[in-house]
Amino acid sequence: MKVIGKHVTVDMYGCSFASLDDLDYIKNALLAAAQEANMTLLELSYHKFEPHGLTILALLAESHMGIHTYPELGYAAVDVFTRGDHTRPNKAVSVLKRFLKPAKTKTTNILRGDFGSQKDMRPRVKISIAPLRSVRNTGARVLKFLARHK
Repeated sequence: MKVIGKHVTVDMYGCSFASLDDLDYIKNALLAAAQEANMTLLELSYHKFEPHGLTILALLAESHMGIHTYPELGYAAVDVFTRGDHTRPNKAVSVLKRFLKPAKTKTTNILRGDFGSQKDMRPRVKISIAPLRSVRNTGARVLKFLARHK
């Protein structure tokens, strides 16, 4: 069986509480991601949880894209599944990273419908850390620690 689609899942860590809990901001991020990745939006559905957190799903002509936010953890779970050669799911992920500015990400790429055609059926996983943000956060922690112990 040939590959039917590309499925990219991304765990984004170290995102700001404010951006993860802002419904309009996340909706705009998904819309921009769909547009820049050459995807056709059919419908956008969302729910805002109390006291915080969001789930937004974009139904696409090519499949779907979704994001679940956990502002209290600084975490977002992103899911992009597309079929067809004209879409670029990795471009959609790049756009969402640009909006959410995670300190660390874990990306898993899965080829859907490839059973028996790939020697290695395991998904490819890539982890990245924003080095300057890590240094800045570490420096802030050190300064707080030193200020407390005067």
